[in-house]
Amino acid sequence: MDHPLLGSLLRGRRLESCLEAKVRSVEEHEEAAARRPETADDGWVSVAVSAARVVACFLTMMVTTAVWAAIMLLLLPWPYERIRQGNLYGHVTGRLMMWILGNPIQIQGSEFSTTKAIYICNHASPIDIFLVMWLTPIGTVGIAKKEIIWYPLFGQLYVLAKHLRIDRSNPAAAVESLKEAARAVRNNDLSLVIFPEGTRSRSGRLLPFKKGFAHIALQTRLPIVPMVLTGTHLAWRKDSLRVRPAPITVKFLPPIKTDEWEKDKMNEYIEMIHSLYVQHLPEPQKPSA
Repeated sequence: MDHPLLGSLLRGRRLESCLEAKVRSVEEHEEAAARRPETADDGWVSVAVSAARVVACFLTMMVTTAVWAAIMLLLLPWPYERIRQGNLYGHVTGRLMMWILGNPIQIQGSEFSTTKAIYICNHASPIDIFLVMWLTPIGTVGIAKKEIIWYPLFGQLYVLAKHLRIDRSNPAAAVESLKEAARAVRNNDLSLVIFPEGTRSRSGRLLPFKKGFAHIALQTRLPIVPMVLTGTHLAWRKDSLRVRPAPITVKFLPPIKTDEWEKDKMNEYIEMIHSLYVQHLPEPQKPSA
């Protein structure tokens, strides 16, 4: 004889099983959608559109770089104005590059993007450079390896815009370069943008952080604003000319004060900020176990 309570319990369990199956189906669909940009259609039309976008980016950058190089030469006696013009160049060129590439972009935490600070950013794609050029405030300088001066046109404009270079030939030279960078930032009341991993990640997964940004923070006492980029490694991979329409998110996190940082706790600060990135990055971009 059927018991009403038993029947109700069985129906509840069947409903729960159906709901669990539905949730799993949705999650699998979302995971597949997240992977889709990586394995997007490689048909000739898609490849041709990608090639056209890359060529358009290159030509546009050549034009804007040539124009701003001429402006920089006229402004040789005024170093700070060259920094400002370098930022304007970055805003115009970076925005144009992203418009040409056509990736959907979501920007979060933009209220933190005007703070005078040390901006740090995870790095897995050439697109990251366009984004920091576009989104960091006026009065910001970058820091790159000293060999950047040999990049045609762009390298010379980088130097003219009073951006900073670091000598990575040996540890002593690198430390001295960081001290000079910190002095330049402090004496000229500037912001700084730096990639704390020190190189691009081939897989898109977060790499360990170098100590450079923390050394500069200790010497300038500027707050640190993390910029968390997601999706750029799917849109344009390192050492590739294939561009895909993957969605991109730029998330500015609240400034981290460094006024009371102590030198002997530097590793703790670096680990704390690295953990923030791990917390905010999606699973495919978290560090490998």
